[in-house]
Amino acid sequence: MARVKIPGNLISDSTLVNETFEFLKDSGGRAHYTAVAEAIFSLGNVTDDLAASLVTELAQNDPRFIFEADHVVVRADETGSALLGDLEFVVLDVEATHDRKVPARIIELGGYRVRGGQILDEFETLIDPEANVPWFLANLTGISDEMLMTAPKFESIAHGWLGFIGDSVLVAHNANFDLPLLNREIGRVFPGYRLRNSHLCTVDLARRLVPQLESHRLDSVAAYFKVDIPRRHRAADDALATARVFLRLLDELAQNGIMTLSEARSFQTKLPAGELQLAFDA
Repeated sequence: MARVKIPGNLISDSTLVNETFEFLKDSGGRAHYTAVAEAIFSLGNVTDDLAASLVTELAQNDPRFIFEADHVVVRADETGSALLGDLEFVVLDVEATHDRKVPARIIELGGYRVRGGQILDEFETLIDPEANVPWFLANLTGISDEMLMTAPKFESIAHGWLGFIGDSVLVAHNANFDLPLLNREIGRVFPGYRLRNSHLCTVDLARRLVPQLESHRLDSVAAYFKVDIPRRHRAADDALATARVFLRLLDELAQNGIMTLSEARSFQTKLPAGELQLAFDA
């Protein structure tokens, strides 16, 4: 049976693979196959050939690793040190079903590519969740079961979406909601894999950069920056509004001396004292 080709912006969700990655980072980014096999598989007196075979088989589809003749190496990731102005972002939003009995499923996905202060391209699609849309969600979004009858399933758009985002930095308003949903859908198509892309959250950035707002829901932050949202709770419109808000937040970051992705990620995690991160800030 032919091996399924895994898109380059996915990484393994395997515990052993991620333990290997952490072991290599702790070892300076490079280690002999036998050292890895002994540490990860708890094998003693393993031969070099067997160790190389085990480690390569474990992690060969994960783009974080480079396999040399005698060593496995962590691929250098220079994204964190890159200037925000040089990076490409995809600002996204998802709408999803919510049901106590089954995990949430995405019903709409929207994204906008941003680079150099400009919105360059878009991605928008309804998605068949293979489940009924609860009445309250249909009322909130305007997305009905009838609209989704001819929509593609996520597996049909997965390659197109992964190609659209590529290696870009993902941005969402409440990324802790959107990205786990995306990874859950991706895991159904590519079992055992998840996105490798770095990400930023406009909720967290807005809390740091415009702390005077009483609410940091998208409506409130968009209103502060005078950004319109024609159809609230539709993925494309919310993603476009978030992209326009994000451009303003990038300006605010620059004014605060935050110039690189790693600086922005550290900055966004330092929330104002006493402020809770609410799941409904989307």
